[in-house]
Amino acid sequence: MTRITAMDLSPFYRSTLGMDRVFDRIVQQIDSASSQTYPPYNILKTGENTVEVQIAVAGFTQGEIEVKVQEDTLVITGEKEPEVMPEHYEYTYHGISSRRFIRTFPMAEHVEVLSAMIKDGILTIKLERIIPESKKPKSIAITYES
Repeated sequence: MTRITAMDLSPFYRSTLGMDRVFDRIVQQIDSASSQTYPPYNILKTGENTVEVQIAVAGFTQGEIEVKVQEDTLVITGEKEPEVMPEHYEYTYHGISSRRFIRTFPMAEHVEVLSAMIKDGILTIKLERIIPESKKPKSIAITYES
């Protein structure tokens, strides 16, 4: 297996105004938890200030998944209740995993979770960077002296 030791994120920095530190934190997480692969997920940039995190949670039911924000970190946990098998049933092969998981994603400043929804076994969490008025660019009038 080949390990990537250096990543050039400069193309991302140019297109993600205000979210540049997120990439650094994501890379740090990848390095520190490279063995964590469950559950699989996607991160989609849906607009200039919007992102969706999609996590495969097939088999989890209502009440078994929790989404929360703790100190600028998005935390998704899932804990499956033990399955009760009918009498005389047993697995001959158990390949569909539904084990306990915790997935964390660092969030940039002023990023808020807009919604979380599960459809077809995919948990979709919508995030948006809401820039406060005090941080938005302002045009400064130029006066000319004669």
